[in-house]
Amino acid sequence: MDKETNFFNRLRQKYVFRIGAMYVVGSWLLLQFGEIIIEIMELPLWFGRALIAILALGFPFVVLLAWVFDATNRTEASDNQGNSQNQLKNAGKKIDAAIILVLALALGMTFLYYDRSAQEPGVQRMEPNASVQQSIATDSDLAVDDSDYLLIGNLVDFTGATGRSGQAWGQAIIDTANWINENGGVAGKLFDLDTIETSYLVRRALPAYKKWLTQDVLAIQGFGTNIGLALRDKVAGDRIPYFSSAMAASFTAPDGSAGVASPAPYSFFYGPSYSDACRGLVEWAINDWQSKNMLGAPSYVHMGDTHPYPDSPKAACEEYAEELGFEVAAPIVFSLIPEDYSRQCEILKDRRINYAFLANLDKSVTALLKQCSNASVSTRFMVNVWGFDEDVMRQAGTAADGVVWVMGASHWNASGPGMYTVRQVSMMSDPEQSKYRTVHYIRGVCSMFYLKEAIEIAAQQGQITGPSIKAAMYAKENWVPLGLEGVCRPATWQADDHRGVNEVLIYQAEVTDFPAQTSLERLFVDKRMSMQQVFSANIPRRPEWLGF
Repeated sequence: MDKETNFFNRLRQKYVFRIGAMYVVGSWLLLQFGEIIIEIMELPLWFGRALIAILALGFPFVVLLAWVFDATNRTEASDNQGNSQNQLKNAGKKIDAAIILVLALALGMTFLYYDRSAQEPGVQRMEPNASVQQSIATDSDLAVDDSDYLLIGNLVDFTGATGRSGQAWGQAIIDTANWINENGGVAGKLFDLDTIETSYLVRRALPAYKKWLTQDVLAIQGFGTNIGLALRDKVAGDRIPYFSSAMAASFTAPDGSAGVASPAPYSFFYGPSYSDACRGLVEWAINDWQSKNMLGAPSYVHMGDTHPYPDSPKAACEEYAEELGFEVAAPIVFSLIPEDYSRQCEILKDRRINYAFLANLDKSVTALLKQCSNASVSTRFMVNVWGFDEDVMRQAGTAADGVVWVMGASHWNASGPGMYTVRQVSMMSDPEQSKYRTVHYIRGVCSMFYLKEAIEIAAQQGQITGPSIKAAMYAKENWVPLGLEGVCRPATWQADDHRGVNEVLIYQAEVTDFPAQTSLERLFVDKRMSMQQVFSANIPRRPEWLGF
């Protein structure tokens, strides 16, 4: 027994044990970081498996090198006993400290990226009450018509890469469901909205979907292009209507499009597709170029990260830009996560780009606008629907002046008749009416109202089921939900074509200097910020553009 204790004591004192422990803890940290990068970059699954295999194969080599290193040092220490022994002890303490530091980082990352149970400040969520939960648990095998509640899944991003705009959209879905419930419900029933935070990560959406399947979910309000793509085939197979915030053209082909898009019969979204939105922007750009009597062909470039959302309209818009007479430059990559974009700004100057389409999200767009403004870049910036809003105007300041973008619905200061309903919906989480709602909130209200009316149409024609809701989406042309006139754009979905909205509204931002921390409401009242419609494009339903 003494010999065994002696052996382990000697082993503990050696570098081998310490280095091995540090390698294991470091590998754990690297795997956690790798999982996040794989998710963000949409890398294939084999990348994660390869990383695990490399780390596992590297362990014996690291241990062997540590053993050789330890044996060499101890041989030298036996020749010079004194200071060398102290140096060995000090080195061991440093390694121990490094192990503790790496372990703390690993635990910190685990907490940071996996503990999302806390509610985000300022966001009110709709939770089903006890009676609703009991009804679902006991009556899950009954038809929808036998229940007083309609289970609707709500995937949101309140804390991830799209958190700022995601809070506006997700809160709109919650407020609209609550408002509908308090105003008679839908088809004599009440919404049971189950809101689940995904942080824009597919790996959090998939378990939520599996849970809802066991509860007979009727329809889903989704968020995120990557999540929509991951669920596209699943909702089609399970016949669950999926109303998405993501407007990728690949969701518009119910029967698929050869070599372009997979079938998406149960995927719907309100608004023009990202591809059609960009086509509308380049139509504005060529009109702008010609109105200034500029000579030669204008130059165009796509700017965005290598991610399903910014990549979605790239090829389609570049093709259309060439058709309109643009000189299309090689795409410029810039990260979804804000960072130093000085290189990208210099490329715009060096290439003398006239028009750049920013396909990224609001935070990265804000950073790029500010940095390119400081670098005196003269390029006109055009932005996709999720990359620009009132918050970007306030954050970017005068760098946002003159930027044009796609507007999906009315804005908060509009005077259309349907804005009364929107403001009533907003009071569900803001009874004092103290919040300014961005354009993303209003589009979210439209999405939920289209689902409401589709359910009502399905109820009038028979049972409320996934297939009957899908069929109801084709029942109207130039469809605007009741009570939202002048807010939502007229939509027409067809059984073989889910390009619901083909009208692309182009707005231009006007921003002057203003004091820091000024509220959005005050900025518009004082006319420090304004948004004006400058163009409208009706994109044709070309057969070759279906799904593209």
